[in-house]
Amino acid sequence: MRSFLLALLMHLLLGIVLYYGVHWQSSTPVGAEAELWEEIPDVTPPPPPRPVEQPVPAPPQPAVRSKVEEEADIALEQKKRKQAEEAAAREEAARRERERKEQEQKDAQRKEEQRQQQLEAQRKEDAKKKADKDKADKAAQEKAAQEKAAQLAREKEKEKAEQERKEADKQAKAKADAEQKAKAKADADAKAKREAAANAQRKSELARLQALAGGGSASSSGGGIGNAAGSGAGSGGKASPGYSDRVRRRVKPNIIFNGDVQGNPAAVVAVRLAPDGSILAKRLAKSSGDADWDNAVLRAVERSDPLPRDEDGKAPSFEFTITFRPKD
Repeated sequence: MRSFLLALLMHLLLGIVLYYGVHWQSSTPVGAEAELWEEIPDVTPPPPPRPVEQPVPAPPQPAVRSKVEEEADIALEQKKRKQAEEAAAREEAARRERERKEQEQKDAQRKEEQRQQQLEAQRKEDAKKKADKDKADKAAQEKAAQEKAAQLAREKEKEKAEQERKEADKQAKAKADAEQKAKAKADADAKAKREAAANAQRKSELARLQALAGGGSASSSGGGIGNAAGSGAGSGGKASPGYSDRVRRRVKPNIIFNGDVQGNPAAVVAVRLAPDGSILAKRLAKSSGDADWDNAVLRAVERSDPLPRDEDGKAPSFEFTITFRPKD
């Protein structure tokens, strides 16, 4: 391309030099005009006039140039050629610079387009990720709300069941208390009947014993041995070692107690019996600290009337104590 441009430039310069050289050494010939007048005859028309021949200009003779002029022309031509070459080189450099700048501009534009495309793709990706995250967060929130609602429903159901259970327990306890009160009332009525029968029996027995004691005194007035023996048999002596356990085993199955006692406190009951085992008197000798347990023990003692007799066939006539613990 460079060679072609240089050749083209040289041809143009050569054409310019030839053109100006020819016009510089030649001149345009000056034309001449002439008018001829002739008298026209009356009979015959004159022949048409002959065309005026223009003089042909002689070709310009080449000017004789000196050697100095030729060298000056050659130097001028070389200078012009050099200037043309420099101009062509500058034009080529300018063209290359323009092409380089255009290429750089195109590269920059292409890079900017790629960057914009990447940014757009990144924005789309970020928007998609954000949409997915929002969707996941919304789903998680809905799931959490559903789980919370389900938990609240379960808690309400549990509270309802607990309330129903408490109500059922309350009703069952009320029913048990009513049954216990009815049973206690029945036991009290039965006890009253037993006490009435026992009192009648005790009165009869006391009357019999008094009759026996009176007969014994009269008969023994002559000697003191029988009286001493009778008195020792009626009020002296102690209970057998296992008697208290027998009484406790008799009373314990009759204890009805559903409460909860802290620890294992002892309730001590003092009892005085008739010879046949009927309860003449009972009292709480030592409280356990829990009134319900104390009352349950006293009611159990009442239900166990009459208590078992001792090994000699009679109950001890003296007051003795029995100890009851809820966890024994």
